[in-house]
Amino acid sequence: MTRRVGYAAGAFDLFHIGHLNILRHAKSQCDHLIAGVVTDEMLALTKGIDPVIPLAERLEIVQSIEYVDEAVAETLPDKLDTWRELRFDVFFKGDDWRGTEKGMRLEREFAAVGVEVVYFPYTMTTSSTQLRQALAALAG
Repeated sequence: MTRRVGYAAGAFDLFHIGHLNILRHAKSQCDHLIAGVVTDEMLALTKGIDPVIPLAERLEIVQSIEYVDEAVAETLPDKLDTWRELRFDVFFKGDDWRGTEKGMRLEREFAAVGVEVVYFPYTMTTSSTQLRQALAALAG
C-alpha cells in the first residue's frame, strides 16, 4: 500500500482556527502531513510582511498540532522546488487561490509532476490579516 504524503504551507503566524481547519482537513486526506512554515525572509519577499511570531516558535506550534506529522521551514519561493526536496503527492491550499492566476499556474506545474492540488474552504470568520488589524488598533 502506497503512503500518500500531503503538504500544506502557510505562515501560521498568529495561529488561529483557519490554520487548524486547513491542517485538520489536509490530514484527513493523506497518510503523512508535512506542514511548511514560511520563513520570515520568505514572508517579507512574497507578502511584504514581517511575522509577529518568530519562525522557531511558529515551527514548534505547528509541529505540536496533532494532525501534523512533520513541520519544516519553507525557504524556497517556488513550490515546485519545495516539491523536489520533499516529494509530496498532494498539495493543500485555501480555496481563495482557486481560479486565480497563481492557483491555475500551480495546478499546471504540479499536474506535470503528478501532484494533486486540493483546495479547502477559506475560513471567513478569522484571518491573520484581521488579527493584525485588531492588534494594530489595540496598540494605536
